[in-house]
Amino acid sequence: MKIPNLFSFDIAARRGYPSGMWIAVLYLWAINILSLVAFGWDKLRARRRKGRIPERKLLWLAALGGSPGAVMGRWIFNHKTRKRSFSMRLFLIVGFQVVCGFFLVQFAQAN
Repeated sequence: MKIPNLFSFDIAARRGYPSGMWIAVLYLWAINILSLVAFGWDKLRARRRKGRIPERKLLWLAALGGSPGAVMGRWIFNHKTRKRSFSMRLFLIVGFQVVCGFFLVQFAQAN
């Protein structure tokens, strides 16, 4: 009698989901958590007047898929809310990702 492995990463494949999808989901969770933590860390460093995370790195985290985490971190920590140029670039990234997501869903439904 064979005992099923409950802790296998192959659970997704058994349920009919492509394994690549789970890799993408895990990546998005990780990058969003990292973005949220980076905004919190930068806010803490700003209050203590210590070395900060450059805006460019925060925007790269958002551009690499962490925009929901970046927007949430901005809201939770009330961080970078007065910087108009940073806000414009962040929401430009969010808008671009929303448009790409829309077209991705439309393409997936067509096939």
